[in-house]
Amino acid sequence: MSTTDDSYIVVKEKDPVAKELAAARQLVSQTALRDKWWRVLDNYKVGIIPLPFFLLAGVLILLDCLSGKLPSDIVVMVATLAFFGFACGEFGKRLPLLGKLGAAAICATFIPSAMVHYGLLPDVVVESTTKFYKSTNILYLYICCIIVGSIMSMNRQALIQGFLRIFVPMLCGEIVGMLVGMGVGMAMGLPPFQIFFFLILPIMAGGVGEGAIPLSMGYAALLHMEQGVALGKILPIVMLGGLTAIVLAGILNQLGKRFPHLTGEGSLMPAKKGAIANGNDEFEGTPGINALACGALLAILLYMVGMLGQRLIGLPAPVGMLFAAVAVKLMHGVSPTIQHGSMAVYKFFRTAVTYPILFAVGVAITPWQELMDAFTIQNLVVIISTVCALVGTGFIVGKKIGMHPIDVAIVSCCQSGQGGTGDVAILTSGNRMTLMPFAQIATRIGGAINVSVGLLVLAKFFS
Repeated sequence: MSTTDDSYIVVKEKDPVAKELAAARQLVSQTALRDKWWRVLDNYKVGIIPLPFFLLAGVLILLDCLSGKLPSDIVVMVATLAFFGFACGEFGKRLPLLGKLGAAAICATFIPSAMVHYGLLPDVVVESTTKFYKSTNILYLYICCIIVGSIMSMNRQALIQGFLRIFVPMLCGEIVGMLVGMGVGMAMGLPPFQIFFFLILPIMAGGVGEGAIPLSMGYAALLHMEQGVALGKILPIVMLGGLTAIVLAGILNQLGKRFPHLTGEGSLMPAKKGAIANGNDEFEGTPGINALACGALLAILLYMVGMLGQRLIGLPAPVGMLFAAVAVKLMHGVSPTIQHGSMAVYKFFRTAVTYPILFAVGVAITPWQELMDAFTIQNLVVIISTVCALVGTGFIVGKKIGMHPIDVAIVSCCQSGQGGTGDVAILTSGNRMTLMPFAQIATRIGGAINVSVGLLVLAKFFS
């Protein structure tokens, strides 16, 4: 009895220790499993999306597609555009060599367009994406947050100098680009009229909405042709010019990494002694929630000011917004706290919204077949030579007048871009989204001037 009792007492006394050891082992195991899961979330991503979230989004979108209905509301569309946009962008980034030359932006725009054309994207995804893109006007929300945020983060002196000088390389680039394009086209046996009005002018027209469409309306009236026919000839050239500019921006970005003395990494003007090196204002700490909200609201209100200007004087809303934002910055119209919040909003949109926006653009407004139809040797040679001459001139002139040549050349790329969407793709490829205000000048103002002057010349030619 005593022996049994003694052994029972020993075992009973050891039980608490064993339980503690078992609990400790279980805790260590759980902690290790938790840490592994967190490492997966933090280290394995598609774009900015953790891989498990990406897979979950894919499954949920698939289930909606199988049910035959994918809602076009903002909640579902955020997940859908993020899933496809970052997938296409990630694919482009991982392409050998091309991944460093802007392939991510190209893939995020043109892979969806091809998938729509060949029926590889479910109809419900196409319909919902197109409806969401056209009904929400989300591109302009993106552009206004990018423009206002980048202006508010700029150093005032660099902003003034950049705006005063950027017109010189822009004008020189257009003149040289037109002359080179005309010379190359005529050397290939193309008629001068076709070269200028159906190749060179569309390249520099400022995109689709502000360029190709007004140009096609003018051609329809002056040349007595259907507007649809004119637009069908112009639009592919605009797209090919934008595609060339995206590739060149990627090349310039790599050139800047190899020769850092040629670039300001998003600043047009070299910093003076004692000034901030990157041309941007420095903000300490992290902006609070109120600052973020005020920064976003500032962008929206300034865009509404631009819309009012468009109704009153016909100036495109993004350009009016740009001038209003510059005025607010130069007159110290908002506090550093709100400027900091505006910059944080800009960084969020640049990081999280760019590829989803490009996917939506590819699905909704990028016609694949028209792009393919324009892929002729003669067209390609004229387009590439024109854009290269324009960008090369911007590089040389920018360097001559004391600006960072690579950054000026990337702005010059936007002169042949596909409007606002082209600016997004070009600056994404060149990794210079802070140049969006200058890109808008190149696209909107430069394009409007080119279209107006071109149509005046055409009217004079046929009068």
